Amino acid sequence: MERALLCELHAHTTWSDGTLSLRELVDLYGEAGFDLLCITDHVLRSDDPWHLPETCVHEGNFGDYLAAVEAEASRALALHDLLVVPGLEITHNHADPDLAAHAVAVGLREHVSPDAGLIGSLLAAREAGAAVIAAHPHGLDGDRVPARVTRRFWREWDVLAPLVHRAELFNGADVYGWVAASGVPAVASGDVHAAAHLRSWKTLLPCGKAEEEVVAYLRSDRPAYLVP
Repeated sequence: MERALLCELHAHTTWSDGTLSLRELVDLYGEAGFDLLCITDHVLRSDDPWHLPETCVHEGNFGDYLAAVEAEASRALALHDLLVVPGLEITHNHADPDLAAHAVAVGLREHVSPDAGLIGSLLAAREAGAAVIAAHPHGLDGDRVPARVTRRFWREWDVLAPLVHRAELFNGADVYGWVAASGVPAVASGDVHAAAHLRSWKTLLPCGKAEEEVVAYLRSDRPAYLVP
């Protein structure tokens, strides 16, 4: 390894609620000089309160989604020297913020259904070999209140902490002070839904530029570096 990898660990495409196609997202990050991009489109519960599961990645199209990511990964490496890694955002939406939680699974190559419940789906992602990251884990700190708060990780941290490898300290424009005090290894991501989200805090990983090395590092308790 000559230098740490500049990484985007949380990004969405038109496979779910992103505004950029997979190719557009790859070219955006490739032209910006990133080393790694993880595609983490949403997978929803069958009773999601706001969206139909068919509007995101689901069991029926997961094979096509994975094939599309892998095809772009080959192009990205050849054209931009950009490593593209597949993943999912395991999405447990709920009208009660204390029951809502999202988790990013980096390197996930098997379909995981949120219908297994939050604990069941986190365990399934871990067992499939993914690195599991608590996404935008809202607490009570901070002045900015997004439209949909996900506070279950904060509320049930003692139970849920052993099921994730890391947590987002920075997500887009938001920062979660309680994560810094929790002791869990932290990452920063853009939670990218549009080109403007390229500009945010990001993660530097001091590991080799290969999917298995990135996932292994994220699954470890070794520190990452967070940069604007």
